[in-house]
Amino acid sequence: MAINLKTWMLVSGVATLFIGGAAAALRHGNRRSRRHTDVLRASLDAERVAVRPAEYDPRELDGLPAPVQRYFQAALGPVRRRLAALTLKQIGSFNLSESAERWRPFAATQRVVLQRPGFDWFARIGFAPFLSVHVNDTYLAGQGHLRAALSGLIMLADIGDTPEMAQGELMRFLAEAPWYPTALLPSQGVRWQEVDDRSAVATLQDGTIQVTLLFRFSPDGLIDSVHADARGRMLNGGVVPTPWEGRWWGYAQRDGMQVPLSCEVTWITPEGPKPYFRGHVTLVAYEWAGA
Repeated sequence: MAINLKTWMLVSGVATLFIGGAAAALRHGNRRSRRHTDVLRASLDAERVAVRPAEYDPRELDGLPAPVQRYFQAALGPVRRRLAALTLKQIGSFNLSESAERWRPFAATQRVVLQRPGFDWFARIGFAPFLSVHVNDTYLAGQGHLRAALSGLIMLADIGDTPEMAQGELMRFLAEAPWYPTALLPSQGVRWQEVDDRSAVATLQDGTIQVTLLFRFSPDGLIDSVHADARGRMLNGGVVPTPWEGRWWGYAQRDGMQVPLSCEVTWITPEGPKPYFRGHVTLVAYEWAGA
């Protein structure tokens, strides 16, 4: 009985030390991720320039393709101010596998500035019990960067400073503009070309980087989906240009604008569509030009 008691006490002590050490490591990883995210977001704000003019003139819509005019009328309504920045919170699921179905839950925050275009998406994606992958997906000062670390401690990916990465991240900024509709106005640098009565092509340039997306509009005038003929997809350690789509739904009024709360993002592969991201916005806070 005494031997069993001593053995139990020894095992309990080792377990306590192990659990305590693991908990301390996880806390350290969380602090590292928060510091890294804080630095990125401070840099985003440092790169900001004033959005001018602070209000838009509805005559700016004159001459735009008919579906684009209907979109601004539906999305902006009486709003005349331009957005300068926003912060949102998001939950959803992410497929961690390139070839299989390994969907894991995530919670994320995202900071977006409209001029100069930039964002940082920070997510914790569930990986295993008590473990998560910390991801920063960033477009900052004309450069794209993806950083992923297991619980903020073990680096899994650190990719950036390539033309393909920068282009892919600026493409994401343009595709997510339904969350910040005034960024799609011509005065904010977007050029529109009509395709038909339900779709139009948008082109955005930031420095030497230029991206183009096809926007499709639903019968109520709001954006239904976006499509790129090619976006860089990480596959087998390399980048493969792949058709890419984002779909939007669940529009709701936020600060007088109609913005989507749900989305799904999909690679269009030779084997068929491969969704890899499904998200839902739980909170969005806007900052207005001139405020």
